[in-house]
Amino acid sequence: MTAHMQRREFLTLLGGAAVGCPFAARAEQSGRMRRIGVLLPAVPDDPVWQARLGAFLQGLAVLGWAIGRNVHIDIRWGTPSADEIRKQAEQLVALAPDVILAGGASSVGPLLQATRTVPIVFAIAADPVGAGHVDSLARPGGNATGFTIFEFSIGGKWLELLQQVAPGVTRVAVLRDATQATAMSVFAAIQSAAPSLRMEVIPVNLRSAEEIEQSVES
Repeated sequence: MTAHMQRREFLTLLGGAAVGCPFAARAEQSGRMRRIGVLLPAVPDDPVWQARLGAFLQGLAVLGWAIGRNVHIDIRWGTPSADEIRKQAEQLVALAPDVILAGGASSVGPLLQATRTVPIVFAIAADPVGAGHVDSLARPGGNATGFTIFEFSIGGKWLELLQQVAPGVTRVAVLRDATQATAMSVFAAIQSAAPSLRMEVIPVNLRSAEEIEQSVES
């Protein structure tokens, strides 16, 4: 597999359905055991991530992937620690898997630092473009692809909705955490939509509940 695989090729190994012939069936015919790496940013007894992992394994089984028969799965629990996630990412890449599933956004960066050739599929990412994980949503490029949980252009829609609810409003304060790439991307969409709505947006930077209360009161 090359570093510049197409999005469909990435998801084929995890999804098990290539055009014309199921990937799982082809793996059995070739006699080769496929290897999937899984990196989860949590402790092993985390009930939420245990449930997500269970759903993933169940989905593979439904698609014809049987552990020990045509697929081997290496699971690494990185815990919330950045250093531990980085360590587990390096160890996982060293096993030479066919593809790696990054369970959370915090797993993607360390995996990309460890390899630029092994395909990486991330299940949850708020801003993969802003984080530098992919070139764009339409054309990810590189060796990473996956799913985003947010469409930042909705920020402009929020401003439109506000104008409909309160037509007389011309100045809007936007509370944001300037240290978060996601917050900055949403604000950029709001700021871009403001001129056409004849509205002025004022950024208010904050990082705690106390700062939110102070900003609202002022």
